[in-house]
Amino acid sequence: MNNLTLQDIFNAFHVPPSEIRKKVITQAYELAVKAHAGQKRRSGEDYVQHPIAVAVILAGLGMGGKTIAAGLMHDVPEDTTIPLTDIEKQFSSEIANLVDGVTKLGKIKLRGSHEEYYLENLRKMLLAMATDIRVVIIKLADRLHNMRTLEFNPPDKQIRIARETMEVFAPIANRLGMGEMKSELQDLAFKYLDSANYELVKNQEEKYYEEKEKYVLQAIAELEAEMKKAGVTILETSGRAKSVYSLFLKMKKHDMDINRVYDLAAVRIIVPEIADCYETLGIVHKKYRPMIGRIKDYVSLPKPNGYQSIHTTVFGPDGRIIEVQIRTQKMHSEAEFGIAAHWIYSESKKKKWKDYIFRTAKKSEPVKEIEWVKQLREWQTEIGRDDEEFMKSLNIDFFKNHIFAFTPMGDIIELPEEATPIDFAYAIHGEVGNHTVGAKIDNKMVALDQHIKNGEVIEILTSKDRKGPNQDWLKFVKTSAAKSHIKKELKKDGLIK
Repeated sequence: MNNLTLQDIFNAFHVPPSEIRKKVITQAYELAVKAHAGQKRRSGEDYVQHPIAVAVILAGLGMGGKTIAAGLMHDVPEDTTIPLTDIEKQFSSEIANLVDGVTKLGKIKLRGSHEEYYLENLRKMLLAMATDIRVVIIKLADRLHNMRTLEFNPPDKQIRIARETMEVFAPIANRLGMGEMKSELQDLAFKYLDSANYELVKNQEEKYYEEKEKYVLQAIAELEAEMKKAGVTILETSGRAKSVYSLFLKMKKHDMDINRVYDLAAVRIIVPEIADCYETLGIVHKKYRPMIGRIKDYVSLPKPNGYQSIHTTVFGPDGRIIEVQIRTQKMHSEAEFGIAAHWIYSESKKKKWKDYIFRTAKKSEPVKEIEWVKQLREWQTEIGRDDEEFMKSLNIDFFKNHIFAFTPMGDIIELPEEATPIDFAYAIHGEVGNHTVGAKIDNKMVALDQHIKNGEVIEILTSKDRKGPNQDWLKFVKTSAAKSHIKKELKKDGLIK
C-alpha cells in the first residue's frame, strides 16, 4: 500500500491549484500529520493516510482549498488533543465550521432498531446539507475511503457500515447528481451486503462485456468515421460497462437474464455543444437502426438531479444491441461529479462556492436557492420533531424517482412519481391548490387523483367559489407540500384537529 503525500492532493486537481489554495492545504496537511502522529488504522497504516485520501477525493471533485483543508482535519477535534478552537485560530471560523459539521455527522452511530438509526442519520445529513452542502460532500468523501478499506473491520461492523452506505449515503450522492460517487458507494456496499450475488453479477458482466467489447470498439471506429465525414468535432469517445449494483437491479427485473439488459455495453460520445449532441444523434441513427421506444432525451428534459445526456439503443455492428450516450463535456463532468462539478468550472472564474448553491438566470433577478435544498429547510421547520411525518415526506419527495410536468405556458414543475393534479396545483401555489375544481392532462379532462406521467401538460381549473380543499384529497396526494397546505386549510376551517 503506497503512502499518499501532499503532492498526491495537488496532482488530483483538474486545474493546477493557485498558490493561495496550496498554502491553506499545506498548513492543514502539516497540522493533520502532527495531530495524528503515532495513530494507526486497523489496516496497520498511519492514521493520517485516511484524511489525506479524503483530501485526494475532494481535490478530484474540484473542491476548494477550504473544503480540502477541512477534509484533512475532519478527525482532528474528535480523535486528537488539538481542539476545534485551535483550528479556528490558525485557519478561519469558516473552515472550523466545516470541520465541526463533519465531526457532528461522524458521531452518529447505530443504536436501537434499524429504522431509528436510519432516521437519525438522514435527519442530520439533510440538516447539514441544507445549511452547508460542503459538509456533506466531505462526509461522502470520508465514507467512500472508509468503504474502500472496509475489509479491515470486523464482519458485524462491515454489514452495519455497508447498509448505512447503501441506504443513506448512496441515495444522497445520487440526489446531488454525483453519479460516479453513487456507483462506487453502491458497488462497495453490495459486495458486503450480498456477496454471492455481487460475485455472480461481476463475473457475468466481465464475461459478457468481454464478448461485446469488440462490437463496442467497432461501433466507436465506425461512428468516429461518420462524424468526421459530417464535420462534427469529437472531444472523446469511450466504451462503458454498467456498475455491478445497477446491473444487478436491471437483471432482477429480467429474471437475472443478462442477455435482456440492453445498455450493458455502451458507447459514450462527448461533443463540444448541445447542437452537436442532436447532430450526432442523427448520424448514429443514419448508421445504425434505432430500437423503437429506447431514445431518451435528458438534454431537453434533465433528470431531477441535473443529469443531462441523450441515450439511444441501436442495432450496432452485426446487429448487436448497443446503447449510445451523447453529451457535452460540461454534461459529462456534471454526470460524474454532480453538484461538485460546479467547483471545477469555477476555477478560472474565481467565484465563491455560494455562487453554485444559489442560481439565477439574469443578474437583475434575485438569487434563487436550489429548490430541493430550500425544501429541506422548510420541511425541518414545518415538521419539527414529528419523526414519522418527516420520514414519510423524505421517502416520497427525496428518494423517489421524480417526473417533470409542464404548465400550459411551458413552465416545468418537478414532482415525485405517482403525483396527481392536486400535487401539481399546490406546487404552483397554495391558493391555486385550494381553489382547484378540475384538471386537464394534454387537453383532456381527468380525475383529480390520476397519476401524472413524465412530460405531460397539466392545466388546473380553478373557481373563486371554491372555499378550500377537499378532505378526501389527503387520501391520494403524494407531496408533503400538498399535504401541508391541505391540512392547514382544514384545521383553519375546523374540519380536522
